[in-house]
Amino acid sequence: MTRFLFPLLIGLTGVAVLIGLGTWQVQRLAWKEGVLAQIESRISADPVALPKAPDPGRDRYLSVVVEGTILPGELKVLVSRRNIGAGYRIIAPFVTEDGRRILIDRGFVPDEVRDADRSVGPATVSGNLLWPDELDGFTPDPDTATDTWFARDLPAMANALDTEPLLVVASTPTDPGIEPMPVDTQGIPNDHLQYAITWFSLAAVWLAMTLLFLRRQSARQNEGRK
Repeated sequence: MTRFLFPLLIGLTGVAVLIGLGTWQVQRLAWKEGVLAQIESRISADPVALPKAPDPGRDRYLSVVVEGTILPGELKVLVSRRNIGAGYRIIAPFVTEDGRRILIDRGFVPDEVRDADRSVGPATVSGNLLWPDELDGFTPDPDTATDTWFARDLPAMANALDTEPLLVVASTPTDPGIEPMPVDTQGIPNDHLQYAITWFSLAAVWLAMTLLFLRRQSARQNEGRK
């Protein structure tokens, strides 16, 4: 019996570790769902005036409404949409009634109308504050020859359009030819359920392999006694 004790201990320890990891992922899932619920509530809240000193931590996803003027001189950020294909986010400078220059993400246009004329002038825009996190070490620099950006690089876009590094993503139309792409939680990863299933599945496999190993060892021992 003692010869089975060590492999049994190893097997049970492995199962316990894997179940612990799965349980931790379940806890993380509950935490992430709570975070996403808070974000959804913040996104859909009644809009407020633009804060005087917005903070990326405190005011991310804040629902706001701004009144002022959409100015000429837009930036085009290359994006791809499922079932639609390539197109561009239209980023425009916007001056508020109290003289602040900010950025407005007006929404999506297909590739074939990227250079079409779009309305500018007085506008009231509802949307959400966002500090995009889209840059990594592989993001190309903007292509000045084709006027194409490959990410919403907020500081660089603000510098290019002489605005505050502050972006309102429109949730309401600002032009008949632009489809709003409002802020949502679809791009926020939440893979904890899949991770939990993986760990629990591995625990079940580990336990099955342990029992199979012990059964074979027991069978060999019994054959040796004959």
